[in-house]
Amino acid sequence: MSSNNLSGPFPRQILNITSLRYLFLHGASLNGPIPSTIGNLSNLRLLWLSSNKLNGPIPSTIGNLSNLWWLDLSDNKLSGPIPSTIGNLSNLLSLYLSSNKLNGPIPSTIGNLSNLVSLELSSNKLNGELPFSICNLTSLQFLLLSNNSLEGTIPQCFRNLNKSLSIFHLNANNFSGPIPSIFINGCSLWSINLSGNKLQGRLPKSLINCKSLKGLDVGNNRIQDEFPFWMEALPKLRVLILKSNKFDGNMSLPARSNLPFQKLQVLDISDNEFVGSLPQIYFKNFRAMMDVKENKTDLITSRDDDSFQAFLEMTVTLKGLDQLLKRLLKTFTTIDLSSNNFSDSIPDSIGNLNSLRYLNLSHNNLMGHIPASLGNISVLESLDLSSNKLDGRIPSELTRLTFLAKLNLSMNDLVGQIPRSNQFSTFENDSYVGNLRLCGVPLTRKCNEENGQWMQPEEEDDEDDEYGFIDGFGWKSVVMGYGSGMIVGIGIGCCIIRFGRPRWLVEFFFGVGYTYNKNKKKKKTRKRATPTQRRS
Repeated sequence: MSSNNLSGPFPRQILNITSLRYLFLHGASLNGPIPSTIGNLSNLRLLWLSSNKLNGPIPSTIGNLSNLWWLDLSDNKLSGPIPSTIGNLSNLLSLYLSSNKLNGPIPSTIGNLSNLVSLELSSNKLNGELPFSICNLTSLQFLLLSNNSLEGTIPQCFRNLNKSLSIFHLNANNFSGPIPSIFINGCSLWSINLSGNKLQGRLPKSLINCKSLKGLDVGNNRIQDEFPFWMEALPKLRVLILKSNKFDGNMSLPARSNLPFQKLQVLDISDNEFVGSLPQIYFKNFRAMMDVKENKTDLITSRDDDSFQAFLEMTVTLKGLDQLLKRLLKTFTTIDLSSNNFSDSIPDSIGNLNSLRYLNLSHNNLMGHIPASLGNISVLESLDLSSNKLDGRIPSELTRLTFLAKLNLSMNDLVGQIPRSNQFSTFENDSYVGNLRLCGVPLTRKCNEENGQWMQPEEEDDEDDEYGFIDGFGWKSVVMGYGSGMIVGIGIGCCIIRFGRPRWLVEFFFGVGYTYNKNKKKKKTRKRATPTQRRS
């Protein structure tokens, strides 16, 4: 009875069917609590109640369903702790309790579920440390505990799960300490997400043992290390997110392998402390960002030998907004090197990445001209080069980027006319602000025209640039305005002093009833009379 318009409380009459083995009631609008008498369905193999509006606690009698294989209560409004009786479900293969309001610690009895393959408890309010008994789940393939308030260190005993575990997501919690070196030979992990915690130290080099690894996200932590060049050899790595940490050093070192990061589609190392030149060697070898087929339905699934079935809970920044990446198309490609200390010029080799969709090099110290080779990236949708020291003209080759939806070239030293094309006409002033010698639409600064050719406008005085006068209001106009006002003001002042007129203006300044005495000055300078003169 799933995916219907059923509403109201849980249908209790179903609980009388004690021989029931499979119950599908997901995707409806059931509300109220799960009745405790659900424990009477002792023959139940599968209970699927996700995507409803059920609330209240999970009844402890659920531990009576000893034959249960599959329990899915996700995406409801359930609250309270996870009952310890959950450990009685010894035949359970999959447990889904995510997207509820469950709180308290994960019960240690969870370690009794020796046959468990999938454990998803993400997006709740669970707290406390992970129970060490969770390492007893040696058949576990999918572990998702993200978006909770779990704390403490990541247990070393997770090394026991390396040969079975495929998804390992502990992101958006309060875990601290170093990432333990738990990745042993034979590691089967292909998705690791530890972002949004308080992890410190260095990346464990034992990750090189995870030859099936396709995605690693350790962003928004406190990791202090150099760039992991040793990960170049991971043959299936598609996503590498190191953003918002304390990574530093120079990335422009020689490659350690012949084909470094040949499968990489997403590289985000923003908001770190990298220095030196941009990693040109990688721009020449990111094969997954070159000549990709334009089949947007080509979803990477588990049927592909070297890809994901569901790329869960990894956040990337696109067009200035954080977006949750749940699935990965082969055509999805992005590079974000923003908010570092990269210097020198942007290499022409970046134009080799002709299948790149999103490029962000903003907030660095990049110098020189914008390379015309960027015009080769015909599918580029977002380009951000803002807050650098780029100079010269905007290359006309950029007008070939007909898919470009977001452009930010602000806060540089660019000069000359903004290229005119149908695509560039869609960008507003914000795309160019801070380039004081740029001119043309959409800016109000006009370019000079001679013999039908648009030219760079004559340079204005430094004072104009310093104070940012625009729309023709330079220092000359301002001086003329002040001068005219001063002449008018002096004239009015003379009329008041000399004649006490106009009357309305005198009363405005000196008050109603004021009488002007033109002999006032003379009286002040007259000699004081003698006593005899005063008596007379």
